[in-house]
Amino acid sequence: MGVEYHEEYIRNARGVQLFTCRWLPFSSPKALVFLCHGYGMECSEFMRGVGTKLADNGYAVVGIDYEGHGRSAGARCYIKRFDNIVNDCSDLFKSICAQEEYREKTRFLYGESMGGAVALLIHKKDPSFWNGALLVAPMCKISEKVKPHPMVISLLTKVEDVIPRWKIVPTKDVIDSAFKDPAKREEVRGNKLIYQEKPRLKTALEMLRTSMHLEESLHEVTLPFLVLHGEADIVTDPEISKALYEQASSKDKTIKLYPGMWHGLTYGEPEDNIEIVFSDIISWLDKRNGENIDIENATLVERSVCRATPTPYEVHTISSPVTINGTKPQRTRPQANYLCGWRGRRMHHHSAM
Repeated sequence: MGVEYHEEYIRNARGVQLFTCRWLPFSSPKALVFLCHGYGMECSEFMRGVGTKLADNGYAVVGIDYEGHGRSAGARCYIKRFDNIVNDCSDLFKSICAQEEYREKTRFLYGESMGGAVALLIHKKDPSFWNGALLVAPMCKISEKVKPHPMVISLLTKVEDVIPRWKIVPTKDVIDSAFKDPAKREEVRGNKLIYQEKPRLKTALEMLRTSMHLEESLHEVTLPFLVLHGEADIVTDPEISKALYEQASSKDKTIKLYPGMWHGLTYGEPEDNIEIVFSDIISWLDKRNGENIDIENATLVERSVCRATPTPYEVHTISSPVTINGTKPQRTRPQANYLCGWRGRRMHHHSAM
């Protein structure tokens, strides 16, 4: 199936020029999928694989670079208010859903890392509007192992309006921690649209506050969702996805955990692993879109699979370990994990999520 690609610039309610793009199948799309990228990332290059893969399987895919990200205008990776991102995405996505050719189409949100938080907050703005969400290693809760001390948060909050764009020194380049395949890691470094400088104080605090807000309201998530997470992810803890799965009020919810996989499930893994992930994503979409499958029965089957495993999670097992350059990657989770770049009881932050 062929794919068309389109780019367009729009202006948000604050008058800022934002970059948007679409991947469309040549035939009428099965449904609409709206992309929410991660912190420091962008859509046209980094998420091209997601867009083309889904469009090639019959879905219309729409992406937007947040203000200050990618090709959009604004101070580089400066998030003054997280709600601005959520509102910009919601406004664009709903305007496309209202177009005559798309009014009767099923509507899905897709979020990676920080984009998972964006997708969940878009859902919370209008819980009955969206038909489902795909959440890849989402940022939706602060792990207890890495939550900053309240005194640290209080101190930084007092100065955030004085030096909001101050760049915090990170302890480690998150690209090394997120993307397993060395060649793809270098491709990410070579993408000049991806923000790879030190993060800003206001941005880090907005992300922290957003994560803590979501953590307190996971039970308010009601839409059908598939959450996917690599078990070897040290950028966002897989326990966060488990918490979402356990606490969400959604009647149709599925979690897939991938042993040995890292944070960048759709880009940073070897191709065989990426194909496994996309196969799960497309299968889930097709079922919820009624592709020759009764949705109610499909939901029951997936939930029964979860109950049949030793834990309540559907774990996707890879038949043989993946090797890179002749060696098997070994990875253990350090005591101080990463979540949105917050590490231990000192505040650090990382880009390219």
